[in-house]
Amino acid sequence: MAVVKTFPMGGVHPPENKFTADSAIQVLDPPDEVAILLGQHIGAPAEAVVQKGDKVKVGTLIGEGKAFISANVHSSVSGTVKRVDEALDAAGFRKPAVVISVEGDEWEESIDRSPDLVTEIGTPPEEIVQRIKAAGIVGMGGAAFPTNVKYMVPEGKQVDTLVINGVECEPYLTADHRLMLEHTDEILVGIEVLRRALQVERAVIGIEENKPDAIEVMSAHAERFSHIEVYGLKVQYPQGAEKQLIKAILDREVPGGKLPLDVGCVVNNVGTALAAYHEIQKNRPLIDRVVTVTGSSLDKRGNFLIRIGTPFSHAIEAAGGMPGDVAKVIAGGPMMGKAVPDLNVSVTKGTSGILLLNKREAQREETVACIRCSKCVTACPIGLEPYLLEKLARMEYWEQSDEHDVLDCIECGSCSYICPSNRPLLDYIKLGKVKVHEMRRASAG
Repeated sequence: MAVVKTFPMGGVHPPENKFTADSAIQVLDPPDEVAILLGQHIGAPAEAVVQKGDKVKVGTLIGEGKAFISANVHSSVSGTVKRVDEALDAAGFRKPAVVISVEGDEWEESIDRSPDLVTEIGTPPEEIVQRIKAAGIVGMGGAAFPTNVKYMVPEGKQVDTLVINGVECEPYLTADHRLMLEHTDEILVGIEVLRRALQVERAVIGIEENKPDAIEVMSAHAERFSHIEVYGLKVQYPQGAEKQLIKAILDREVPGGKLPLDVGCVVNNVGTALAAYHEIQKNRPLIDRVVTVTGSSLDKRGNFLIRIGTPFSHAIEAAGGMPGDVAKVIAGGPMMGKAVPDLNVSVTKGTSGILLLNKREAQREETVACIRCSKCVTACPIGLEPYLLEKLARMEYWEQSDEHDVLDCIECGSCSYICPSNRPLLDYIKLGKVKVHEMRRASAG
């Protein structure tokens, strides 16, 4: 294993609160009913291919991603389609969904459910990419970008390195940590699958040094794979962001407005590598994921393997039930997650955590005048000026916001976290990004 590395600019150190780091993954039984969103990924929603009354099994295709950037959606349960309607997503918007009444637990016969590790990869590269698309695999770190699109390298671009994200720098979350400890070999074979699909000779894994057991286990097992290297990284949020991870491990700078492809990389999460293993080696589409259900007041917080479409309420009940002092429930972690409007919101492919905050933890402090301390500038890992972007958004100066690179913001929240005046910097920067996108679309005709 190489020396400890990190990215050079910005970052913060929020309390880790990794309460569930030692909690083994528990399999959560399916609920009585699931609502599986057809648009739980970046891009166009999938189009339903089932209707009310249809019988489905675990792994049955229920939504087809027909657009270039889209993803297939499969049933995570067996039962009867109750309706094809709408359901709330984590942001509170109603989105197309397939609601299924659960009846038993019958799986598609083509899925290999045996625990045996399959190491031999016989699938050719172009077929791997096609099957990743068919399986509905998306980025499991939270962004939920369709994975197959990343592997369609445009003509003129050259990729030499696959970067695997095992950082999990968000406070509270430990799902990836547990995956690396409990599914080490499957992840490593999955990385080999992805490396084969990308047709590169090198894969690197970045893990922060607050997970020494994961670094040790992954490093030891990776010795059997000549093309995979494991790197320990200094604990520094937001190290899990693509640009920061690439800079930390490979010392390559992804320019503003560019992608990892532009510096010869593709980045995937360890959970995505595991999903690739499941599809290519076991013929199992993406129908579940590990979610950290946590909070300082929860009795039985832990890491749960949860079927896609399961309501948050079902997962919270498994973790001991809703504590009386909870003021906010967040999908994801406290830095980049979203407060959910309803506990019937469903677990999606991108749900890494369900975080319950009590009234003290959830309360925002009173906002006071900016004291020009420049802490937000120092903390920004992209090199932006958050105080200025907030001001421009407040004044609705969208052209100036564009000129000051508001679209380069990765929405990590470091600026808001570090601000001693409790300014809602990220809130206004997000608004600026939306308005600049609207302005650009309007000017493009």
